[in-house]
Amino acid sequence: MVIRTLCSLLLFIIASPAFALSQVQATVDRNPVVAGEYFVLDIVADDDLNAGALDTSVLLQDFIVGRTSVGRSTKMVNFDTTRETRWQVLLSPKSMGMVTIPAFNIKGVSSNPINLNVIPQGTKADELQNVFIKVQTNASEAYVGQLITYKVKLYLAVELQRGVLSAPDIEGAQIKQIGEDKDGTEILDGRRFRVIERTYGIIADLPGELVINGASFSGDVLIETQRRGGMFGFNESRPMQTEAEREVIQINSIPPSYQGKWLVSDIVMLKETWPEDVSEFEVGSPITRAISLIASNTDDTSLPDIDIPLTEGLKAYPEKPTRQTFVRDNQVVSQYSLTTAIVPTKPGTYTLPEIRVPWWNPHLKKQQFATLPERTISVVGSSATTTNIPTADSFSPASNQQYWPIIAAVFATLWLMTIVLWRRAVAASYSYNPQPKPNTPRKTATTGLNAIIHACDRNDSSAAMTAVQAYFSERLGQPMTLRQISDLSDPLASAIHKLQADKYSRKPQAMDKKSLMDAILAYKEQPLSHKKSLIAELNP
Repeated sequence: MVIRTLCSLLLFIIASPAFALSQVQATVDRNPVVAGEYFVLDIVADDDLNAGALDTSVLLQDFIVGRTSVGRSTKMVNFDTTRETRWQVLLSPKSMGMVTIPAFNIKGVSSNPINLNVIPQGTKADELQNVFIKVQTNASEAYVGQLITYKVKLYLAVELQRGVLSAPDIEGAQIKQIGEDKDGTEILDGRRFRVIERTYGIIADLPGELVINGASFSGDVLIETQRRGGMFGFNESRPMQTEAEREVIQINSIPPSYQGKWLVSDIVMLKETWPEDVSEFEVGSPITRAISLIASNTDDTSLPDIDIPLTEGLKAYPEKPTRQTFVRDNQVVSQYSLTTAIVPTKPGTYTLPEIRVPWWNPHLKKQQFATLPERTISVVGSSATTTNIPTADSFSPASNQQYWPIIAAVFATLWLMTIVLWRRAVAASYSYNPQPKPNTPRKTATTGLNAIIHACDRNDSSAAMTAVQAYFSERLGQPMTLRQISDLSDPLASAIHKLQADKYSRKPQAMDKKSLMDAILAYKEQPLSHKKSLIAELNP
């Protein structure tokens, strides 16, 4: 027990982090301040320190130093421990104008100095110092159809009760918000601000000057107000309203040398997902090909549709393409995705042509292309085994004379087997003659047909194809592909082709259950009409 305790203590000592002071940060609760009024200076160090580690005597020259309070805190999150020492000092400036709060040095680590603006008594501090907006655009000029990112930052030095951040007012352009709002903090002129950041995307429709009337904020905030004749203040709700400055961006027209559908972006890429582990494909087996068009600083509505031409012998069943716009690493990224099922209809070697998407580079001011190279695929026939039967002309009279003794022996053997089997059948009919059961249909066949009918009722072509494969595999006693089932009869080939077209069609359609079931039942009756007894087949 003692050894276990010592080991635990040793592990705790080894795992404990070595705390060291690395940052000292100084902020004020307001800037500007009114002469004769007190404000709060916060000094925070990221270590557990003594109260005397901070020397405030450097403040006595320009400020009246009031009460100083010290607080310490320790936090542990997932075995990550952080410690903090905070000093709060009440200060009152002795003079007006610009006054500097010097940097504080604690154990060799210094804070940043703060330039403080002191205004006369009776002067109302500018409300925009507590709430204001800064905006930033990614370009001073752009092209028609080019995405202009408009980032809005709302700075709040006071507590927000309620408010609305409105989008900029623009004529002759499309605008929409991109991504979600971000909520963080920044320090400006020694003050800590809450910052709400929002990104808009602007696309100009016409060339010329694009006037952007800045984003605006309107709401209520809490302002600390001094009581008349008292030491303490109280928070009072006040309405606030501010607006960003107006901006003008020059919009250029589409260059006359550009060829193709207009797309302007910082960079454009084409990516492809393909079954690389398969070297040969079978007739009737779908090949899934996924293509993605990715562009930076472009809206998803500007990305063109991708057309994939195919040669004879290949059929394409594309799904509905998807578009999305998101923000990654402070960049607006748009993506167009298209998934297509390519179904070979006959064996051979096919070449999928190259895909080229033209786009305009606004930085180089020239046309470029995003490409996917051509791809060659090999298609083989179905995995079903076929037997080559020689024609009658291939037998010569000499070879026929050699085979006659063997054929006679075979027929004699079959005749003897017929007699033996006939005698056994007669004996069995006398020894055992069971009554026929009322329900004679095969359970597996009925279950398979019900599965096909239920899939058709649900308009689920994928489930219908799976049920058809299961039914014929059970019916014929061997695994069957859709291609093999199509070879059984022309009605089955037509019905399965219709199922595949419904599955990969862009627009969902109602399934033709009647044609499918008629084709299946028609083939089911075919072997029954030619069925003979064992004795009749063996009787020469």
